[in-house]
Amino acid sequence: MLYYFFNYLKTEFNISGSGMFQYITFRVTMALLLSLAISLLLGKSIVRYLQRKQIGETIRELGLQGENTKKGTPTMGGLIILSAIVIPTLLFAQVLSVYIWLILLCTVWLGLIGFIDDYIKVFKKNKEGLAGRFKILGQVGLGLIVGLTLYFNENVVISREVIGAKPLAPYERVISESERVTKDGHRFVDVKTPITTIPFVKTHEFNYSRLISWIPGAEKYTFVLYVLVVIFIITAVSNGANITDGLDGLATGVSAVIGICLGVFAYVSGNIQFAEYLNIMYIPNLGELSIFIAALVGGCVGFLWYNAYPAQVFMGDTGSLALGGIIASLAIIVRKELLIPIFCGVFLVENLSVMIQVSYFKYTKRKYGEGRRIFRMSPLHHHYQKLGYHESKIAVRFWIVAIMCAVVSIATLKMR
Repeated sequence: MLYYFFNYLKTEFNISGSGMFQYITFRVTMALLLSLAISLLLGKSIVRYLQRKQIGETIRELGLQGENTKKGTPTMGGLIILSAIVIPTLLFAQVLSVYIWLILLCTVWLGLIGFIDDYIKVFKKNKEGLAGRFKILGQVGLGLIVGLTLYFNENVVISREVIGAKPLAPYERVISESERVTKDGHRFVDVKTPITTIPFVKTHEFNYSRLISWIPGAEKYTFVLYVLVVIFIITAVSNGANITDGLDGLATGVSAVIGICLGVFAYVSGNIQFAEYLNIMYIPNLGELSIFIAALVGGCVGFLWYNAYPAQVFMGDTGSLALGGIIASLAIIVRKELLIPIFCGVFLVENLSVMIQVSYFKYTKRKYGEGRRIFRMSPLHHHYQKLGYHESKIAVRFWIVAIMCAVVSIATLKMR
């Protein structure tokens, strides 16, 4: 909102300093600082309110070290993160951008689902919370909205270089005859196309229609395949973040690292000079997402003030479901969804540890009459707890792994 206000002041009255809001780097910095301030200051008030209302977490008896000390710790702390994300974004981003309102919808949508789940657990005293089928239904509904919007909205485009570029493929069409010209004189035109980035490949692009091109006439139904992929990614990553949220500061720190990685992708892909230099896909107007991501990172870092060991508040499903969905949606928007197994490596491993444990247990129960386990407990972070590692050491080491995954992901911009 402030962007439009100061743009009006500059245009109509040419007030000194109002032009600062035209620079994304300035608005990114302001969004980061404000999100940190909100999460630190507002967080303190919310924590005290939750303690006063005795809105505490019910801990299951898992036989883990220190679990009894967590009983009664306030939950629903995800409200702190969501507030620190939404408020700075509304103030500093161009809220009319399709990317901004879509990612804000993701934030509120999954935040509401998580809030309902936490509400049932805390106030209705139902440890199971919201039924799993309703969570999945909500994630599928969001996936439909995100997938259809990104596929059909005329403002979701990439720019193709005109001179020296390959002819447009059958699935590509020019949206506007207006061209962008770089400082080196290269000309770009906006194109509507369902492609994404593929890592470690020279061309660096992957077209979804190739998966069904062997079926005659199937290319016109590429949107169905694309939407199904989006639904799967949002559901998987959202649940992966939810599963990872089992130790003080673990999911929060990992999410902050992933956010920084996605922020780099959004900034360079949304800047025509960087995109041309790196020879990567240029996505017009994507740079605005950097403001949202700055607020996301600031909110997570500020929340760590209260969520680091020993935690004064848990984010609950209000935060974990939303963070996972946000990360998945951002990855799809910046067309880096095929990199998710790398920069979301911690979420992936946590998810796989549960799937492997459950599958092996059922298999051995059928074969031997008793279930056997590969891990001492799943998800994986509980396995290390059972081995005697302190939870703060586990959390920090998982953060380090997340940083390594993020660095490898960023390196793929040139490592082909």
